[in-house]
Amino acid sequence: MGKRSFNIPNLLSLSRILLAPFVMVLLLYTRVGRGIPFLRTLGLDLTYSDLAAALVFIVAALTDTADGYIARKKGLITNLGKFIDPLSDKVLVMAALIALLELHRLSGWMVMVIVARDFMVSGLRMVAAAEGQVIAASKLGKVKTVFQIIAIIMMILKLPLAIWVMYVSIALTVWSGLVYVANGWDLITDAD
Repeated sequence: MGKRSFNIPNLLSLSRILLAPFVMVLLLYTRVGRGIPFLRTLGLDLTYSDLAAALVFIVAALTDTADGYIARKKGLITNLGKFIDPLSDKVLVMAALIALLELHRLSGWMVMVIVARDFMVSGLRMVAAAEGQVIAASKLGKVKTVFQIIAIIMMILKLPLAIWVMYVSIALTVWSGLVYVANGWDLITDAD
């Protein structure tokens, strides 16, 4: 692996993988504070651990925007980056979803829909790569990701309407997955 692979965008992507376990530990195994009085007056029963987990998740999610911007602006797009960026996104989101599932803040079927769509799109991309084609992220897929991140942050913070934002995220997850399949149908059916 050349020195060019260890550039700032790739290090930012790697940071998401490293931060993902901290989100889980803060949510699942660290209970600092039994409730923050100021937030209780607003109807939010959060611990300092919840706030820390949300902050770590937000910082990690922002590195996704930063790494893409820097990579394009500075011409630092590498094969490692093409591999590690989507992987790190999935690791971060899955870590948060698993923690929220264990905390009973969201349902298992929601996580299953997100996981199934990610596997399906990843599989489609592998088939495309084997055929010498690239399936880039769609605008709808990016909108889905934004809604997922917002929903996860809202669920970590136990904000009202978080579940409804997650429902929108799930709808976008299904819709974008179907669009990927429709666009790649010829690839997966071996049509000429």
